[in-house]
Amino acid sequence: MTETAAMTETATMIEVDGLSAFYGEAQVLNEVSLTVRPGEVVTLVGRNGAGKTTLLRSIMGLHREASGSISFDGKPIDTWTPNARARAGIGWVPDDRGIYASLTVAENLPLPPVVHKDAWSMEQIHATFPRLRERRSSMGTQLSGGEQQMLAIARVLRSGSRLLLLDEPSGGLAPVIVQRIGDIIREITARGVAVLLVEQNVKFASTVADRHYLLSQGRVVEQLSNADFQAREGELLEHLGM
Repeated sequence: MTETAAMTETATMIEVDGLSAFYGEAQVLNEVSLTVRPGEVVTLVGRNGAGKTTLLRSIMGLHREASGSISFDGKPIDTWTPNARARAGIGWVPDDRGIYASLTVAENLPLPPVVHKDAWSMEQIHATFPRLRERRSSMGTQLSGGEQQMLAIARVLRSGSRLLLLDEPSGGLAPVIVQRIGDIIREITARGVAVLLVEQNVKFASTVADRHYLLSQGRVVEQLSNADFQAREGELLEHLGM
């Protein structure tokens, strides 16, 4: 294999091609295609009901009423279970964060099994998320929204996820915490982890993302560079009804 061919094969972490998804007879996604490369942050932007969360759930294998193809690291994963996708290195952080309220931070962190050699050590986790070290004895119910978001992200990194699917990571958080979440996302991608995130906060999206897919009524209507996204911020806010 030539060096060029090897680079081509590894250039894309996740590729979605012609994905359509349904809830019964209602079609939620219509022929959606996208790619995310290692170390890249890509956002899905659109109004509520545009199909953004369904797209993440379909990639994770949690929504099975779908057609089209999904490849991870060049391998088709359409028939894989959610567990198999997680073991391959896809990490899911839902909008409710999935924290076990009755367990401490220290007990929550090791719950997902280590699935990949690139799993972060606890030392790396604490270096990136010092607040979690300070709060390691706190129960899930005692954490702020920002601390819960940090814990949810740290948990999938500790398991070895190389693609993070983040659903509204800035939702309900104070601006200073949103900024810290953005810093963490940039630190993560600097290590080669890919991030695909659903985001309603246009300003936040423009500070963390390399590219953006604009969804409307289940379709990708535009793909924008971050420079174009920032230049059209006012138009996008109007489109989103914000």
